Amino acid sequence: MAYDEQLAERIRKCLDGRPDVIEVKMFGGLAFMVRGHMAFGIVKDELMVRLGAQGYGDALQRPHTRPMDFTGRPMKGMVYVAKPGFRTAAALRTWVDLACANAESQPARKQGAKR
Repeated sequence: MAYDEQLAERIRKCLDGRPDVIEVKMFGGLAFMVRGHMAFGIVKDELMVRLGAQGYGDALQRPHTRPMDFTGRPMKGMVYVAKPGFRTAAALRTWVDLACANAESQPARKQGAKR
């Protein structure tokens, strides 16, 4: 299993009705693009959340988080959240909302546009 399909379904429910979200397979998992920006995703059974520089430090103070280190180096602005950190619907919704807010704070890009 490349990523947790049940978690993907839970995320889709959080995003129900948003026309500005697409799903893309990347990082060996599934990423959710909001307004053309990678906002969050699933790698195996962990939630990957892009929060930007402002939200990064705050997120690392929360339980069950760690820097995203997919490449072996921490990626600033991105965290992994372990399963206990999004076990409840409210906890998952919080992470999804934070990531969406970060993506919404950036200018919209056309889907598939390069940085």
